[in-house]
Amino acid sequence: MNIGVLALQGDFAEHISVLRKLGVEAHEVRLPQDLEKLDGLIIPGGESTTIGKLAVAYELMEPLKRFGTEKPLWGTCAGAIFLSKDARREQPLLGLMDITVARNAFGRQIDSFETDLDVDVLKRVDENNPPYHAVFIRAPLIESVKGEAQPLATLEDGRVVAAQQGHLLATSFHPELTSDDRFHRYFLHMVDA
Repeated sequence: MNIGVLALQGDFAEHISVLRKLGVEAHEVRLPQDLEKLDGLIIPGGESTTIGKLAVAYELMEPLKRFGTEKPLWGTCAGAIFLSKDARREQPLLGLMDITVARNAFGRQIDSFETDLDVDVLKRVDENNPPYHAVFIRAPLIESVKGEAQPLATLEDGRVVAAQQGHLLATSFHPELTSDDRFHRYFLHMVDA
């Protein structure tokens, strides 16, 4: 299995580290040809506007859109914004997931937080499925989930922080910053399906 991580900006190295610990071939993606022979792609957290502008500059927008219509794609934090159809502002978006995402919905860096989430789909990779400890850093919020997109995880107040639409996955938080690799294993399960 070959998994790429978009390496234009953000915490791509942390995702690559988790994937390699899981025994997966992990590759940095910076140019359209880097997408060839990949089975899935992760778009990391970082700054969504910067990721979008660099994707435009490196002529990656159309290749990424094509890739995402055919193969599994997972966006974490800024990556979730980049995957969405609507970020409530003008910026380059892939527009693949039928979700609306609010940037920095929880406030500034100082308002970052951690919390435990119940995520039923993680039973597919861990039948015990303890609560998932999620790290939110200047995190977006998935304000609405439409069409074929489905919520996977919510905060206690019901706000959506993870969603899936077929082979597309979006998380508001940073699974690569924890020692819990279940979301990465779940994505690999999606790739292998």
